[in-house]
Amino acid sequence: MAVTESSAQRYELQDPDVRLMLQVRNDSAAAFDELMLRYQNRLVTVLEHLTGRRDQAEDLAQEVFLRVYRARKRYEPGSKFSTWLYTIANHVAANALRSSSRRHEVNLDARASGPMGNNPIDRMALAASGQMPTRQLDKTELRDVVRIAISSLGERQRMAVLLSKFEDMSYADIATAMELTPQAVKSLLTRARVNLRQVLEAYVDNGVRPTGEAVEDPCR
Repeated sequence: MAVTESSAQRYELQDPDVRLMLQVRNDSAAAFDELMLRYQNRLVTVLEHLTGRRDQAEDLAQEVFLRVYRARKRYEPGSKFSTWLYTIANHVAANALRSSSRRHEVNLDARASGPMGNNPIDRMALAASGQMPTRQLDKTELRDVVRIAISSLGERQRMAVLLSKFEDMSYADIATAMELTPQAVKSLLTRARVNLRQVLEAYVDNGVRPTGEAVEDPCR
């Protein structure tokens, strides 16, 4: 879709990251370094939960930034910078997942999360615990199970959940990043919540630990 001049100006005025990317388009190395500083850890976090491997997530994040730099001369601000960045990340991650011929292993010790409740996975775990008080769970145990439960989602559901929980993106922005309609994103997130609830209830109520095997997304 062509970017109109008024749309480009609106995003330039509203989004400081768009202004940085426009400087990158003009070959500013400092602006590119600043964008990497702002997004590197966030991008690696999303990709790690998407692929299940920290080392692969770091490699993929570098590939995303490489593509951003290569595309700098063609850049036109038709959305928020983060939306454009995650559109590229979605393609890079999808290609990596499709090319992988083996089952992905989930790294449960990838990152210390600090005090409980400070990151999206912790908040999801707390929410699950509050909704399902059948038995008390250790916070670390529940957090790990939530991570495995997320890995059991289909690729598109997982990406939608991660963009929603980690990046706090709207349906419209997730739809742009994933090249879907907002209604399709809403449907993906609804199915993802149902699937996560089923997995977590099975574990909390009956001790059935999720396997981490991804289920196929319907309506692909």
